[in-house]
Amino acid sequence: MTMEMKDSGSVVLTAYHPHSPARIPGMEQSFVQDAPASHSPASRKSLPRCRRINRMLSNESASPSAFSRSNSQASMDSTSMEDFWCEVENIKESSEDGSEEATLLEFKPADEGELEAEWLQDVGLSTLISGAEEEDGQALLSTLTRTQAAAVQKRYNTYTQTLRKKNKHTVRDVRDIFGTSDSSLPFETVPVSPVPSNGIQLPGQKPVWKSVTSNSCLDCGLDKGSPSITEELSYEVSFSESIMILPKTQEWPKNQRFKKEDSTLPKFIIRKSRFGLTEVGDLSPEDMKKIRYLSLIELTAFYDALGVELKRNRAERVRGRENGLFGVPLTILLENDQKKVPGIKVPLIFQKLLRKLEETGLETEGILRVPGSASRVKNLHQELEAKFYEDTFDWDQVRNNDAAGLLKMFIRELPSPLFTIEYLPAFITLVEKISKIKLQLQALHLLIMLLPEANRDTAKAFLQFLKKVVANEGKNKMNLWNVSMIVAPNLFIYKGKRANQQEMQAAATTAHIVRLLIRYQDILWTVPSFLISQVRKMNEAAMNNSKRQLMFDKGVRKLLRRKTIERERPERPEGAVTFPPYLQSDIPEGVIRVYAPLHSKVSMAIQLNSQTKVKDILARFHCENSRGSSQNVRGQIQSLHEIGGNIGQHCLDPDAYMLDVYRANPQAEWVIKPKAS
Repeated sequence: MTMEMKDSGSVVLTAYHPHSPARIPGMEQSFVQDAPASHSPASRKSLPRCRRINRMLSNESASPSAFSRSNSQASMDSTSMEDFWCEVENIKESSEDGSEEATLLEFKPADEGELEAEWLQDVGLSTLISGAEEEDGQALLSTLTRTQAAAVQKRYNTYTQTLRKKNKHTVRDVRDIFGTSDSSLPFETVPVSPVPSNGIQLPGQKPVWKSVTSNSCLDCGLDKGSPSITEELSYEVSFSESIMILPKTQEWPKNQRFKKEDSTLPKFIIRKSRFGLTEVGDLSPEDMKKIRYLSLIELTAFYDALGVELKRNRAERVRGRENGLFGVPLTILLENDQKKVPGIKVPLIFQKLLRKLEETGLETEGILRVPGSASRVKNLHQELEAKFYEDTFDWDQVRNNDAAGLLKMFIRELPSPLFTIEYLPAFITLVEKISKIKLQLQALHLLIMLLPEANRDTAKAFLQFLKKVVANEGKNKMNLWNVSMIVAPNLFIYKGKRANQQEMQAAATTAHIVRLLIRYQDILWTVPSFLISQVRKMNEAAMNNSKRQLMFDKGVRKLLRRKTIERERPERPEGAVTFPPYLQSDIPEGVIRVYAPLHSKVSMAIQLNSQTKVKDILARFHCENSRGSSQNVRGQIQSLHEIGGNIGQHCLDPDAYMLDVYRANPQAEWVIKPKAS
């Protein structure tokens, strides 16, 4: 049986742009040829067709073309990508038999200046378009680094020049926005010195570093007997500021290869400062929104510093279902699930499929690669839609390979890709145009910070499962590269139009992206400390603006005169707790009052010194309350939270030094409570 590439039901790699500018000379990368992976008998009947596709693509890519070849096109052999093309064919067949419903993404060409306007809105600077003098925009601009400010200025200049050409309304001059007398930046053109994650440089204090390796993630699929390169990652300085400027005559290394062996990937060491590390779930939603603004600005500045264009798609409309399980937008699916399980962050159906595979399928040979029965998967799909929310579905009848098929179907049928349609081009670009894996990882880190909360939480659950699959390689025969090749087409393709030659050639690129996502996922869920520093500065600037506004408000001043006894207090942030006045008395410098409303002893004054850590405070409360607290409280994992001041809410790292955190935010309240799941 032969396979033909048909117009209907084909797949297309979303993020590849055939009309992109020529590649940087010497950046072609290739994959070292490897022996073909062993396949189980259940999958052998489709291998000849997969090999035919590989041979066809290899022959066509060998002929001259009008465009430069990308990394993934260079020296791509037929056996190294065999699993990828088999998976593409399985997806195509499932689309043709009607088991997957078509979900269309409609696009509208961008007019000149529209992309810049959308970018300014996405980074929280819509005030530059409207001309309004809003505090949030001013606070954001006041925190930008030199390279970040240059990125904003570049986009705003393009936007204003376009408006002037179109003879539209008068626009603000960039010099008015940045407060300069000319068009140059209001920053010294020198690298920014390292700043602690709190955003405040403590006088006379040198940073103390602690080496922390993400072994649970970085040893995934690693050959323990092979040497591995170790590199250091620092979150103290913005990525764009730390890029070394290369001479214009310098070229990217030629004939650089991506090797598929897991041991060739570098092992990164994270430097944990005295303020510890912060995961994405440790900050309040309001502060994470600001992290997204800053991440997009930083990503743009990072690409600008590398001389790479940051491309994005424009999705005009997404057609999706409003009820059911498959083909429903994540936000709607979570809204429906939260009516049943309040506070849930990952769709129930997705959690159940992952749990099923983790309980029974991790040791199944060829899991994810060997397809289940198409007819069974179709019937299970229909049965799940009818019975899942009624709790009448029989999970014991589901075979492991069929469950894997349903899991991949769920991801493919999302109306908008898991990594969002807007920034899929940026994922592809980080591999095609950036040669060093450390720089690729930094770009990938910022892209993860950009994801909407629902997408990020779902992606995290999925990648944690994939890490477990790779950890069982000895039994399931699925190493990191095998899993990456199978998962890539499910994450980076969409249905709707014909796949062309250039788009199909991005296969190796997407597989490498998935490999980085799986291997370094523990790093990717950590919020860079320089972004937290900027959020603190944003909040401080906003508070100062509010204070100035109150001082000049005559009505407020009259009110204050009538109530001279009362003190003006800022609005208490969500999550803060209220205690009797005798517990709110003035506290000496270096002493904090910690509240634990769920414990028998709800408050305790603690003297801090330079060596006091968060875990020491938690241990003291645990000792004091080991008998009086309820069994439910003793069974929960308690964390110390920083609430208010220059942060919304921040769950602190147990290894953070408390005196440093206190000095960074002396107006905060300190509350012990369970960490949000």
